[in-house]
Amino acid sequence: MKWKAIALTVVSLCTLLFSSGTQTYAAEPIPGIDIDIGSSNTPGGASNTINIILLITILSLSPAILVLMTSFTRIIIVLGFVRTSLGTQQMPPNQVLIGLALFLTFFIMAPTFGELNQTALQPYLKGEMTQTAALERASLTMKEFMFEHTRQKDLKLFLDYTQTEPPGGIQDTPLTALVPAYAISELKTAFQMGFMIFIPFLVIDMVVSSTLMAMGMMMLPPVMISLPFKILLFILVDGWYLVVKSLLLSYNA
Repeated sequence: MKWKAIALTVVSLCTLLFSSGTQTYAAEPIPGIDIDIGSSNTPGGASNTINIILLITILSLSPAILVLMTSFTRIIIVLGFVRTSLGTQQMPPNQVLIGLALFLTFFIMAPTFGELNQTALQPYLKGEMTQTAALERASLTMKEFMFEHTRQKDLKLFLDYTQTEPPGGIQDTPLTALVPAYAISELKTAFQMGFMIFIPFLVIDMVVSSTLMAMGMMMLPPVMISLPFKILLFILVDGWYLVVKSLLLSYNA
């Protein structure tokens, strides 16, 4: 009986508190939200609105720009091949590989980004260049970098598909054809580097598998034996140094 009385008291108090809180909130006015879409009487107001829309659009496309118009694609694929050839599964983790690829991308692209800042961004911020001229100058800077590392055969593929005349120079090359051509060129180069990385580790796997079969240990997974040897080989030759050095030299060739 005592516990029933306590339970009834708690339920009664909760009911009173809920009812009083409901009455209090019901008495207070609910704030309203007004959205006003009007016209601007000055060209400056419309121009600022367009600038904000363009900025939001560029920010939303920044991941695609970073992946397809910089050295990020080649770097992250080569690093992924290194991890796969070692057979260490999730070591290094994805976060480490992506972080390393980002910083290497910023390092390799530093001259290009510096030129873009000096010739396009800073003049635009100082009011010395219009937005259209700044975008054209920035696109020309990125075109120069991509054109240098794009195979002519890949670029010709997209130009022929759109039935576009061969451009007279880098400035006349459309971005719609140059960006995918640069992307598949980077993929081919990255896979070539990945193949060269696979060869020494493949030799170790073959030697270990042949040795185990000769010893009659066919039930023992060769990966368990070859993994320490592959890691040891990678450490002895200073593998990360060689991989990063190869990536850096591939953009200076």
